[in-house]
Amino acid sequence: MFQLLQQQQGKEEEYHYEQESLPLILVPDESNQLGLPMQFPDIWLRDNCLCSECYLHQTRSRLPQLWQHLDTKRIRVYHLNIDQRREIVYIEWNDGHRSEYPFYWLRERDFSLPNRMHYLQNFYRPEPRHWSGKEFALIQKEFLYQDLISKNDELQQWLYQLAVYGMALIKEAPLEFDVVRHLCNRVGFMRRTTYGEEFSVRAQPGASNYAYLAAPLPLHTDMPYFEYKPGVTLLHTLEQSDSPGGRNLLTDAYHVADILKQQYPEQFRILTETLVDWADIGSDNQLEFHNIWRSPVINLDADGRYVRINHSIPQRDSHFNVHPEQVRPWYEAMALFVRLAHEQAYEFKTKPGDVLTFNNLRLVHGRTGYADTEQNVRHIVGGFLDWDIVYSRWRILQRSQTAGK
Repeated sequence: MFQLLQQQQGKEEEYHYEQESLPLILVPDESNQLGLPMQFPDIWLRDNCLCSECYLHQTRSRLPQLWQHLDTKRIRVYHLNIDQRREIVYIEWNDGHRSEYPFYWLRERDFSLPNRMHYLQNFYRPEPRHWSGKEFALIQKEFLYQDLISKNDELQQWLYQLAVYGMALIKEAPLEFDVVRHLCNRVGFMRRTTYGEEFSVRAQPGASNYAYLAAPLPLHTDMPYFEYKPGVTLLHTLEQSDSPGGRNLLTDAYHVADILKQQYPEQFRILTETLVDWADIGSDNQLEFHNIWRSPVINLDADGRYVRINHSIPQRDSHFNVHPEQVRPWYEAMALFVRLAHEQAYEFKTKPGDVLTFNNLRLVHGRTGYADTEQNVRHIVGGFLDWDIVYSRWRILQRSQTAGK
């Protein structure tokens, strides 16, 4: 433990550490509504010293000198002084190096549990909220195309909607081919794939992709055969079929995973552990390709959170590199996943000028079949964004909005 000596008049606090003390520095902060001090491991503070010897301000990054001879066991605080009036923490280290840290910088990086949770849920990435098909009307949100092009607050809200609920519908877009490109450029830049940047989804004779047929398109995620699968899909309706078909289907597959986890734990385990071969073989615009990626249907991170759903019946390869005894249980689990996904699907039909946007790592989408003739054409222009670009833009807009208050 450490001993605290407080100087009342100057509102300065000095900490003197015993040699074998716990290397955790507590900084009292009167602005903290919970009355809790900020918490910082001493070695982290040394690694993040803001002086010109340790930190290059123009690049906002640490310099590597410390790490050329870092001895983690010997780094200790020799003397610490907290000036609450000026809101600065001064530290002299046992190797003679001196550092100072402003409170405003420390507040954002406080190791206390409430601050860490706030950072992860409100700045790193907004916490996703899963929804059933019956809840679609409650979570759906519409945006006007021109507002997204001209207003940063609307753009920020659109990206937040995508991050939290996984889908949003944009209305009143011009009936022009480059609408998707303008939206992507407003965020950052489009993701190029083997099918180019923009792509047209319409019935095509001799189509090289199942989506280019007028037949029913089963629920799926786009391009599961890519290791770095496009994160956000944008589908702009230029022309819509007058036939009863061509209706969109959307399901929150994270909600389906919740059902499996709670009610069918063995099937959930199978779909999170069994590697599946996803593939796309063909050519487009004189480019030949043979893409393969092996990954489970439900992908989890180290904390057990969902990070990606893979599902596409046409793009699941006939190669299945698992033990033969694993095959039938996987098919049984997958049949359950597909049934639940259809039970949870919401069905609707877009109009010309609508742009459907959704999280391609999370939602499965499809459409009903339609009649396609020269007089009855359905034409959708699509494009992709990567989540890294979306989150980057959202954070910039969020920080700008916070600074303006």
